[in-house]
Amino acid sequence: MSNLDEFGGGQGQNAQVMVVTTNDVPGFRVDHVIGEVFGLTVRSRHVGSQIGASLKSLVGGELKGLTKTLVQSRNEAMERLVAQAQARGGNAVLMMRFDVSEAADVGTEVCAYGTAAVISPLT
Repeated sequence: MSNLDEFGGGQGQNAQVMVVTTNDVPGFRVDHVIGEVFGLTVRSRHVGSQIGASLKSLVGGELKGLTKTLVQSRNEAMERLVAQAQARGGNAVLMMRFDVSEAADVGTEVCAYGTAAVISPLT
């Protein structure tokens, strides 16, 4: 796994469901709007990473362990979002967003959400 994959995410070029943060996709038309879809994951904090993060906060700098965990969570939430869109017959998710919040003071909730749709290339 490259450093880029550890600290970032997103879809590959050959994805079966196109996920965009825009209302439309240049070169495509929206044939059918299916509706809202979301993918959700909740991750608990590892005690060791919490201790390490606490110590790191004393001197400043990036909390790489927590960054990797959040990247994994976002990627998992996005995979679930894509699976929901496919299950409902979509080949695209428009206006995709992430929402991150605390979950009962024991973990982090990451939700990827958007509008499932069927799109096709303009002719």
